[in-house]
Amino acid sequence: MLSLIVWSLIIVVSVKYIVFIMRADNEGEGGILALLALIRQQHRRDVDTKRKKIITWLGLIGAALLYGDGIITPAISVLGATEGLEVVSPTFKRLVVPITIGVLAALFFFQRRGTDKVGKIFGPVMVIWFIVIGALGFREIMFAPEILQAINPAFGFRFFLTHGVHAFVLLGAVVLVVTGAEALYADMGHFGKRPIRLAWFVFVLPALLLNYFGQGALVLREPASSANPFYLLAPRLMLYPMIALATAAAIIASQALISGAFSLSQQSVQLGFSPRVNIIHTSAHEAGQIYVPEVNRALAIGTILVVLMFKSSSALGAAYGIAVTGTMAITTILFYVLARSRWNWSILKAGSLAAVFLIIDLAFFFANALKVMEGGWVPLVVALGLFILMTTWQRGKAIVTARLKEGSLPLEMFLSSVAEHKPVRVPGTAVFMTSDPTGAPLVLLHHVKHNKVLHENVVILSIKTEQVPTVPESERLDVQCLPERFGRIKARYGFMETPNVPELLAATASHGIIAKPGDTTYYLGRERLIFDPKQRGLANWRKHLFIFMSRNSRSATEFYQIPPNRVVELGAQFEF
Repeated sequence: MLSLIVWSLIIVVSVKYIVFIMRADNEGEGGILALLALIRQQHRRDVDTKRKKIITWLGLIGAALLYGDGIITPAISVLGATEGLEVVSPTFKRLVVPITIGVLAALFFFQRRGTDKVGKIFGPVMVIWFIVIGALGFREIMFAPEILQAINPAFGFRFFLTHGVHAFVLLGAVVLVVTGAEALYADMGHFGKRPIRLAWFVFVLPALLLNYFGQGALVLREPASSANPFYLLAPRLMLYPMIALATAAAIIASQALISGAFSLSQQSVQLGFSPRVNIIHTSAHEAGQIYVPEVNRALAIGTILVVLMFKSSSALGAAYGIAVTGTMAITTILFYVLARSRWNWSILKAGSLAAVFLIIDLAFFFANALKVMEGGWVPLVVALGLFILMTTWQRGKAIVTARLKEGSLPLEMFLSSVAEHKPVRVPGTAVFMTSDPTGAPLVLLHHVKHNKVLHENVVILSIKTEQVPTVPESERLDVQCLPERFGRIKARYGFMETPNVPELLAATASHGIIAKPGDTTYYLGRERLIFDPKQRGLANWRKHLFIFMSRNSRSATEFYQIPPNRVVELGAQFEF
């Protein structure tokens, strides 16, 4: 068993993720949606729409499974830490669940304050954590050094040959040692590849191996210690400090997944897979430190519910593995696609490497799939629900955009009409936001039709999200000055950026766009969708779902940080 654990850490984390998967960075950003965006960017001219759709769906399934991971990781991590109380005394068993819920409630409550200040203690705590667990493992190895033979992979092969199906089932437990690898890849943008690789190979991997070898040595000497070999490595006087340290480490591990879920949500919104949500930047210095209240509430409720449902980390292990292994397998497939399309690897080179990784991923996945009825259904249900939401929003938004485009006019035709009919012009600047930069937006046509006036200066603004994390300031704006004192601005942002329209307009002053804050009015369209079963494009139940999501989406005024007292909304109603 220890041989399987050791080689899982080496092959899955060290070779697959640290060496190869982390090469697939999107301008420094990692994670499955950043990987998907990189592939979509590479294939934006690909005529095979069916293939693009399959790749997109795979990425969305992986992202949805990661949300399930974000619910289960805090629960299993904190439960596993507080279960050390049972080692101190069995009478403490009844306190494990209440203490876990209390710790989790505090963790989610403090998310709104950001990780800027509390994050400064994360590094020192984790350094102490790995030194302590490595030292405890080394101490036990001294009593049974023969355990070091587990470095030989032959023991793992022999285990499979001897135990067959039972060995395969036990892979569902072995996989728990590598479940942080996908979060490591997702957090790459916060730290960079080089620091992660250096920390892993020089510090973290040796500490983990020493601890696992130490647990194995303890079980060899005292088979009864298999009940909880991790805590039994520590002398009894150290149990309370170890429980406190393990709880702190569990909170930090949970924080990594929660922060990853926030980043994933921001990417989903910007890439068009989710309605607008409230994205709060909690640091003036780090753009990646964000807080999403809606996601935080959902994760808090989901995490506390699974603690109440499963009540122990061992029971929760069945639910945990299937979420992570599913994402790991999808990451391997997307890595193969990227290696072939972006790096021009041969089928043999990319296929052989991906095949090795995929065999291991699928072995872990199917070993956990055997435990679907024991709890593995939880992340699958979460993932299915989120996948339906994301694909419904993506498809529905495309239909609405196409309908709005049908109702617009070519901008040149509209400008000719303005020059011919000379509507009344009033002082100030009007900004009309549109997703289609080529035509006159519907809200502008409605404004002229009903109000019979135009502002002295008119700006048509469109914001496009690119398939990259950030867009350089030098490439941000495309500004055109048009006849009749019209201007057209095309702004480009990355999927890790949140647009700020007033700041954007201030940057266009040097291009001849006049938009003084006190004299600028923003005109936004608000579409009211009426259910019509005769309209094609989506199943009727998905139409109802999209309409519900659309009505509960965060307003464009808040999302684009536009002063609310400078906004005029014009409604448009059409059947959907």
